[in-house]
Amino acid sequence: MYRLFRPLLFRLDAERAHRLTLAAARLVQPLAPWLVAPFFKEEHPALAVQCWGLTFPNPVGLAAGLDKNARLVRFWEALGFGFAEVGSVSARPSRGNPRPRLFRLPEDRALINRMGLNNDGAERVARRLRRLRHRRPLGINLAKTHDPNILGEAAVADFCESFRLLAPLADYVTLNISCPNTAEGKTFEDPEALDTLLRAIFAVRRELNLSVPVLLKLSPPPSSRTVFDSQLEEIVEVARAHGIAGFVATNTASDREGLRTDPEVLARIGPGGLSGRPLATRARCLLFYLYRLTEGKLPLISVGGIDSAEEAYGRIRAGASLVQLYTGLIYEGPGLVRRIKQGLVRRLEQDGFDSVQAAVGIDA
Repeated sequence: MYRLFRPLLFRLDAERAHRLTLAAARLVQPLAPWLVAPFFKEEHPALAVQCWGLTFPNPVGLAAGLDKNARLVRFWEALGFGFAEVGSVSARPSRGNPRPRLFRLPEDRALINRMGLNNDGAERVARRLRRLRHRRPLGINLAKTHDPNILGEAAVADFCESFRLLAPLADYVTLNISCPNTAEGKTFEDPEALDTLLRAIFAVRRELNLSVPVLLKLSPPPSSRTVFDSQLEEIVEVARAHGIAGFVATNTASDREGLRTDPEVLARIGPGGLSGRPLATRARCLLFYLYRLTEGKLPLISVGGIDSAEEAYGRIRAGASLVQLYTGLIYEGPGLVRRIKQGLVRRLEQDGFDSVQAAVGIDA
């Protein structure tokens, strides 16, 4: 059915189509366990994953960015996702950047966005989540408020404020230290700045007497041919010293490497974060590197360019315990979740693995 509707949706402005699709999902959500789940929610025991003391019925999750305000958690469960990551949420609400700010690149099966972290803010999202009863693991992605005046100590305090409100409601928290959509374009991917941030975040976690796993979301390497420099090693070293539970790799990219789309079209679009199939090679490259760097001791979530069972399985073999989808859903539709799960089961059987966890990192 999605293949019939997609040409109509693609005639609309990308953000308008996005909002229309989410509105339809919200309309269906109350009936999703009966109308949607029977078609999508089948699970195979070989796909179950244990991470951070949590049970994921399958390793296929929703990436942050699609459900920024945690309005559709039950709908994602009905679609058969093993988990969902909502956000990015910031301490203060934000309307984001002026429109247009979301663009499709059909020739590359990619998106460019400069949404500007539009979200309802931590307090409103927390109120929404307190009323929610979810059955599958829920991650909350936190980012700094979209304001160039919030820098240094104020930026750390901003992160801590949203963590204080939302961490008690999460099964895991991802700190989006690499988001290119902040107003000033700054990130916490500097080892010294990261050390300061994590020191404060873990102090709040101790104060609240929480054991919630904290993950870091990292930027993609600048090229698939990248030789990683010592800064990434320092980031991982700082993160592990503070007790980071894992990494999410990777965020969107600010460059336009390897795109087929006409350069004149790209020039008209302007800046923004690139997601989708063009990131696949770089995301896998970073995944290999992180798995080796952490000696396979920390769970890794791979995101970026996953739009098939083959790609998802390749990420698992490269070291990912879990994978996430976003742009692939735009091009393939909600049936992608089920197709990936079915394809993973077939590939595990072909390779003689009795569980998806047995395949994690086999190529790394």
